[in-house]
Amino acid sequence: MDQQNTFIWEEHIPGGCHWSGIVRRGTTLRLVDVEGGANAAVLLFNQEEKLERYNMADTLKSQHTFRLTRGHACYSDMGRIFCCITADTAGWHDSVCGLSDAGLIRQKYGIARFQEQRNQMYRSGLDGMLIELGKWGLGMRDVVSNINFFTKVTAKSSGELVFHTGNSKAGDYVDLSFEMDTLMVLSAAPHPLDLADTYRPGAVSLASFATPLGAAAEYARIAENMRGVQNTRRLYACGGGVA
Repeated sequence: MDQQNTFIWEEHIPGGCHWSGIVRRGTTLRLVDVEGGANAAVLLFNQEEKLERYNMADTLKSQHTFRLTRGHACYSDMGRIFCCITADTAGWHDSVCGLSDAGLIRQKYGIARFQEQRNQMYRSGLDGMLIELGKWGLGMRDVVSNINFFTKVTAKSSGELVFHTGNSKAGDYVDLSFEMDTLMVLSAAPHPLDLADTYRPGAVSLASFATPLGAAAEYARIAENMRGVQNTRRLYACGGGVA
């Protein structure tokens, strides 16, 4: 369904740049791959108690999955749910590969510093995350395994990870429906396994709107998710804080 007339706010993040903000429970955040081939690296934290953060291992094992897509939830390390994926046109989002760092960017693409290149500088995913985390009193110790939206990575029988170019097309989007007041941190820098031989990360746009009625049906098919939702709603029924 087109939500264009009901957006609460919108934001555009150029390729290689970064963003952070609070997303309230009861709202849905749409991430859009503007030009195709974007990578949106995301970390999630409980806005009220930032020691509670996204947990990759619990997210994957509780839903018996390696990828994330429509119907999956993003779990915290307290067994609660930050958000659920209620729409997805890309179909596969990487859950295991982490962030690019300055050394990797330099090795793959060379050096383009802010002093000479200004906004065309080469930023790594880790550097972008650390800049945003610093705005909220967080830092390197708060960088945990992240989600890479719009990127597809599979594993061979040998264990080798394979990056799939072209997984996401221009205009593809994923909707995250939030159950928790969440600090979300995002970097649009290249994925660490990106095969491109030049630095050309794709732009990502964000748009927030009220979560539609019936959205919970998308993730209710997985029984464990309903327990996670109950845990999350109990947190707010008890007046917030750490239960």
